[in-house]
Amino acid sequence: MRNRSTKRTLGAMALAFESFAVFFATLVAFGLKVSTPVNVWTVGLGLALLMIITPGILGRRGGYGFAWLLQAVVLGLSIYAAIAVAAGWLFILVAVIFIGLWMWAMIAGSTIDKARTAWQRANADSDADYEEQPNTVRVSSRVVDAEIVVERPSADGDTESQENLDFDEDEEN
Repeated sequence: MRNRSTKRTLGAMALAFESFAVFFATLVAFGLKVSTPVNVWTVGLGLALLMIITPGILGRRGGYGFAWLLQAVVLGLSIYAAIAVAAGWLFILVAVIFIGLWMWAMIAGSTIDKARTAWQRANADSDADYEEQPNTVRVSSRVVDAEIVVERPSADGDTESQENLDFDEDEEN
């Protein structure tokens, strides 16, 4: 299984969610007559579409920079809306919330990716440890590869019986 970057995943979710907010903000901007209807719909739908497409280029060269540019555009348009109409300050509030969400996705995603990489390096030879340790339950990504060891203590504290439950691929469930 391929490990996908957590930074990319969180960023994609933030952009997709933000694209819906941009679409609904476009409806509000149209109703408040922030600009001409053609300008509102062209800019609003174009920006929402770009935010839906951008997760496809995250992780590639310039992908995160382009996404940051989209965040700046959203903030700029919200400031324009605040200047154009009295209720436009709400656009700024929503933009700041989504920029904060985007920043959290970038910071948390990078932190998790770095921690995962460090853990994988530290535990690169951990498979050998499972064979050496008794009473270890190892569960892999497929249930048919699992080995479960059950020990039952007797009344005097010693291990009385031991059952090995092996699941082979040849057996039917």
